[in-house]
Amino acid sequence: MNWTLPADLRAQVQRLWDRGELLRAAVMDTLPWPLRLNLKGPSPADLTERFEAVRDWLYNIANTPYVRIEWRDWNHRIQGMQRLPATVWLDTLGDTLAFIGKTRQAEQFQALWQQTAAAQPCLLDWLARRPIQALDWLDRWEQLLAIVAWLQAHPRPGIYMRQVDIPGVDSKFIETHRGVLTELLNLALPPTAIEADATGLAQFTRRFGFLDKPARIRFRLLDATLPSLPGCPSSPQNLPDITLDMASFAALTLPVQRVFITENETNFLAFPPVAKAIIIFGAGYGWEALPPATWLQRCRLHYWGDLDTHGFAILNQLRSHFPHTASFLMDRETLLAHRLHWGEEPKPVHHDLPHLTIEEAAVYDDLRFDRYQPRLRMEQERVGYGWLQQQLASRLSRADTAPSL
Repeated sequence: MNWTLPADLRAQVQRLWDRGELLRAAVMDTLPWPLRLNLKGPSPADLTERFEAVRDWLYNIANTPYVRIEWRDWNHRIQGMQRLPATVWLDTLGDTLAFIGKTRQAEQFQALWQQTAAAQPCLLDWLARRPIQALDWLDRWEQLLAIVAWLQAHPRPGIYMRQVDIPGVDSKFIETHRGVLTELLNLALPPTAIEADATGLAQFTRRFGFLDKPARIRFRLLDATLPSLPGCPSSPQNLPDITLDMASFAALTLPVQRVFITENETNFLAFPPVAKAIIIFGAGYGWEALPPATWLQRCRLHYWGDLDTHGFAILNQLRSHFPHTASFLMDRETLLAHRLHWGEEPKPVHHDLPHLTIEEAAVYDDLRFDRYQPRLRMEQERVGYGWLQQQLASRLSRADTAPSL
């Protein structure tokens, strides 16, 4: 039997709730009343073959609260005159909400709507589009409105979020609610107060003009004769490990000729000494901190990443900032010499990388097209230290006029 049961009627109304239509109807004239529900009842054959079941069904439907039933008389050839439901209606929004137990939530949304209409009418459109989600923020809505008002009064404030002084709001609250705040602020602030190119949660501070903690660059001197920090001794056995903010790193005037970049911290710490050189602990796909250091343009840059598709994708991205970057130990010779250390790359990339050299592109193709084995990966820390020393010494012995290490 596929007759409509009281639970099916409730399910129809619940779908309206889940789509936000009943909450919108609580504050806007968006639904026609009365509301007709779909009803499928017994057939003439059912009256003949399942009369007791029909009677039970009829009792349950007739005793369903809050609904209004229109009846029709049906003269059955065996059972005689029968009175059966023809249509089921919900006459008012109040009945409809009570039918699924959502009266209180609708009252809360109405109060939220009135509060927003008084404080931030520009956000009513958001409430109309996201009424169910708005209820999730019910206990924090006052603080969210206060943040919106504060940024309207202080557009692009140029301070850290820790410095925002709003009763009941701290920087942790703002950080935790960046997603919903972005949606609200996009509606409440003028375009001049929003940096449109800054998208995503990580770009919240930049998008709305807060100060972000400065990017930091960690590097080691590879030459004990290079100038270091005052009072910081330097020797071949104790080469300084230094971390600077982006602006301070950009302002350096180190007399270096070579800069190595590696993604692995152990490789960073154990990299052999090299005259007039430093090594930078890389940042994966994030290279925004390096371009301000224009002095890097006159240095010979050497990138050492994993021998996998992402390693070459990162190299490709770095070259978009520094076209003269040379790869280091990312060649087929190194790959084939370390077969015992091959692993598997979880999620390889397959798109073209326009900034690779012919030799690099050939190795990248070997990897992305699985020519040696599926999803081949050779992590940089698995390169033998002796191999590193040998290759470094061999290539450094070439003239500095060579195109790359």
